[in-house]
Amino acid sequence: MAKRKPPANDHFQNQMIGVAGHADAGAKFDSQFGETLRSIAGTEFSFSSVRIPGKRFFEPAHSTTDLNSAGNETGAVVAPERRLATALQIHILRTMPDEVRNISDLLTRRAVAAPDKAFLFSESDGRQFSYAEFAASVNRAARMLAAQGVAKGDVVSLLMPNSAEYIISYFACWSLGALAGPVNSLLKEHEIEFVMNNSEAKAILVHSEFLERVENIRIRLPHLRSIIIFDNEAEATSEFRQDCEPDVRPPGIIQSDDAIIIYTSGTTGKPKGCLLTHGNVIANARQISEWLHFTEEDRLLTIMPLFHMNAVSVTTMSALYAGGSTVISPRFSASKFWNIISDYQVTSFGSVATMLSMLLSNYPDGVPAGLKTTQLRFAMCGSAPVPAEVMKKFEKTFKCPVIEGYGLSESTCRSTFNPPDDRRRAGSCGLPIGNEMKVVDDHDIEVPVGELGEIVLRGENILKGYFRNTAATEQAFRNGWFHTGDIGYRDQDGFFYIVDRKTDMIIRGGENIYPREIDEVLYQHPAVAAAATIGVPDPLYGEEVAAFIVLKDEAKVSEQDLIDHCRNDLADYKCPKTIHIVKDIPKGPTGKLLKRELAETFKDRLRN
Repeated sequence: MAKRKPPANDHFQNQMIGVAGHADAGAKFDSQFGETLRSIAGTEFSFSSVRIPGKRFFEPAHSTTDLNSAGNETGAVVAPERRLATALQIHILRTMPDEVRNISDLLTRRAVAAPDKAFLFSESDGRQFSYAEFAASVNRAARMLAAQGVAKGDVVSLLMPNSAEYIISYFACWSLGALAGPVNSLLKEHEIEFVMNNSEAKAILVHSEFLERVENIRIRLPHLRSIIIFDNEAEATSEFRQDCEPDVRPPGIIQSDDAIIIYTSGTTGKPKGCLLTHGNVIANARQISEWLHFTEEDRLLTIMPLFHMNAVSVTTMSALYAGGSTVISPRFSASKFWNIISDYQVTSFGSVATMLSMLLSNYPDGVPAGLKTTQLRFAMCGSAPVPAEVMKKFEKTFKCPVIEGYGLSESTCRSTFNPPDDRRRAGSCGLPIGNEMKVVDDHDIEVPVGELGEIVLRGENILKGYFRNTAATEQAFRNGWFHTGDIGYRDQDGFFYIVDRKTDMIIRGGENIYPREIDEVLYQHPAVAAAATIGVPDPLYGEEVAAFIVLKDEAKVSEQDLIDHCRNDLADYKCPKTIHIVKDIPKGPTGKLLKRELAETFKDRLRN
């Protein structure tokens, strides 16, 4: 690879490099700016004070050409022979505001402040990354993407199992100013095609396990330029090791720049690209970390899929913000769960109610003997309310509190959490952790305490908007508040409760399922005259998918045939588990199918 001339100093005026006081950090930390600083060490700098959260205050050098006086609040002086290391460690080149500018900025701060501290553990293969090693891996992956033409503003789809590579991919995109576009690995090929085309993905980082799906639809992806197999970071980025000079300049990235495009659906069932900014992601990580009192001693377990914001925000970004560590597991496994908690000394984990139920089923007598779980502070649970009996039994059996929260992709992840103390209330999703939240009527007027209404949100963690969908964005942000579509109420102490959904969305084991999408597939069957899909209570998954069908005159088809028909076009978790063939489906005066009445009418059948 041809070597390129290092970019001019002024290109990096807004980039942070390091922290004075770690003389050997330059040798250990392969930052994306390292090569440039090595070439310009000793040239003119100007410094300003900067505060590192939870760390020391650093003072400017007494002159712009003498680095020896750059020290900390105690007046420590940097020895002349350490000038190069200091150049790599000073946190400011020209001006550096106190706030974190972007996600890469946050990672760099953590990597320089504690380069040797463990950040990421890969449970599947035993790999471990210190903060400095993780940042170096991210840098190499970013160089790899840049060599494929990925630049600021481009979308890179991510289609992988939970892995260290998945997390590295997110950060590599962010360091270039590109958007990470996680793709649900449970989707069918035509569903993946829609997400990639709608987001105009220029590249995809894909695990070989899913490569065939992408190759099968490649001809129908006009925006896609590069398919990059990313099974192993070290192998994939071997030509971009730290002895290679960076071949791209880090762009100026600010908090309002887009960081993630993640697909969510509305009442129409049409997926919408939810745009989350660097500021959104950082804000939610800060809100969660501060609310739950995470510190550098915390180690969070990710068992939720990384194509959902729960895994990204709650157990990855929050760990980074707190200066702690995270363990990535390929998937939830009830049989391995407590061993992982013990082996990695996990202090908290993200979950859904289904997981708690499965743990109770597998371990009715509690944590197996010989495992150390006393360090486990609490379980974080979201996506759908935890049944009161499940929560009570889980806490009693495993001596582990369950902290429920509420949020959606549009709020980056969490908008509320119960307090991690005696104030928490069973059945409540808790208190707002940083954003504003209220309950309004159909005219957007706030309702009194205890009255039902729609939950609306406002704050720095709320999405920027829906990608190229102005109508949906304007509808969601009526009167300056984001409308969630969820029905709930607030009690006299400010705790919120979610009791229903304005939309008909089904939440099955933490996965959002939109009935209209299923209805449309059912309507494609030649024997179907009418279809209505609803969620029905399920002891394991919280809700299960049930469909009611009215057949055309003289048509004959079995329930299994209809289920098989759905499996041809829908991800398995979306397919109805039961089909009920009925003579009629209740309708309103406008002909709208009344699904609540449907569930009430057939409640006896549904129980069976």
